[in-house]
Amino acid sequence: MPSIFSRIVDGEIPAHKIAETDQFLAFLDVFPVAKGHTLVIPKQEIDYIFDLDDALYAGLLQFAKRIAPALKQAVPCKRIGVAVIGLEVPHTHVHLIPMNSMADMNFNTKLKMSPEELAETAEHIRGFL
Repeated sequence: MPSIFSRIVDGEIPAHKIAETDQFLAFLDVFPVAKGHTLVIPKQEIDYIFDLDDALYAGLLQFAKRIAPALKQAVPCKRIGVAVIGLEVPHTHVHLIPMNSMADMNFNTKLKMSPEELAETAEHIRGFL
């Protein structure tokens, strides 16, 4: 059964997309730990990040690196935190999270954002790409 992220890639589930190439997709997390919390994925469904071949692994990180400055401009913060946890969805994903302190990377605390707020945030981030 395809992961929820594969279903987003296939257009079966809507997402607040930030950027997309033929190999990668960046979109807002609908259960963010901070405003602007972005997920960066390879479109190919591979569960574990260290199972990616070298080219796909490097490409994923390069794609994330392209998104991070736009995210930092859209959601002012000290840094864009990067996390790879990989237990929630069996599809490699990198979390990009605007942060001002270590506490901002707390995955046990989620924000509640409306679809309209998420759409507005995604549009704002895209404006800096």
